[in-house]
Amino acid sequence: MVDFAGQVAVVTGAGRGLGRLYALSLAQLGASVVVNDMGGAMNGDGADRGLADAVVREVEDAGGVAVASYDSVADPAGAQQIVRTAVERLGRLDAVISNAGIFTSVPFEDLTPVEWERMRSVHLDGGFYLAQAAYRVMKGQGYGRLVFASSSGGMFGQPLEAHYAAAKAGLVGLSNVIAIEGAAHGIRSNTVLPFGFSRMVTETVGDPEALENLGFLQVIRPELVVPLVVFLAARECELTHHNYSACAGRYARVFVGLGQGWLAPTDSDPTAADIAEHLPEISAAEPFTIPGSIFEEVLAVCERLGVRAM
Repeated sequence: MVDFAGQVAVVTGAGRGLGRLYALSLAQLGASVVVNDMGGAMNGDGADRGLADAVVREVEDAGGVAVASYDSVADPAGAQQIVRTAVERLGRLDAVISNAGIFTSVPFEDLTPVEWERMRSVHLDGGFYLAQAAYRVMKGQGYGRLVFASSSGGMFGQPLEAHYAAAKAGLVGLSNVIAIEGAAHGIRSNTVLPFGFSRMVTETVGDPEALENLGFLQVIRPELVVPLVVFLAARECELTHHNYSACAGRYARVFVGLGQGWLAPTDSDPTAADIAEHLPEISAAEPFTIPGSIFEEVLAVCERLGVRAM
């Protein structure tokens, strides 16, 4: 049984869409929730505090506890204030769902430095600022759960989204290190690659009505993403250093695997021609391992070479 009684959770980007559903679900399971949302447009412009306030009212009308936060995760001081709101107004901080984000579509050759930096500042920088502030609190109490909203666009690629994909992929690297460093302090960190019907879908597809007529939008109901995200934020979840996809009711681990590859003889000086000759071995996807850190990769190679690295 997953139970959040007595726990406090922060959900960013919680004024609508998936973030709102995360906040409502956590509250239904007993958590007190900081509902963070600036209320901007999909491209990040504008602000509307009423969105976060409305979700707080929904939680309260259902008998739960929630407070609104309008701070920006892209601002270090704003991220600090989000965490401070949880601790000062609700007493502690147990879980963070880092969900806030913006979205625009731009061909790679037309992508400007300003567009690149703006996307990075919200997704990757914002994820870092919020996680670091929360991590310090969680380390002090010896417990915490961090869930980052990454994206299949980042892991697998998405046309017209170089800035978005890079920022989302960066969150995987961030989460991996937090998971390693946080393990000794009871902190678990994972990412989710969600795919659900949202503004991101309706504002980027050519004909949402056609998709709805085909039944596609029903298949990708955002509610189907919620169970996985909520579980990863729960005390009952001991998993860490993982990535999971939630798409149309299919939940699956996403991982970066390392092939066995070709090992050059220890007494040789490999050339580009050797690489070409052994390319099938080098490129083979199986067998593979999933290193838990850079050290595991290096030590595994040293073991094959018969060399002691430590």
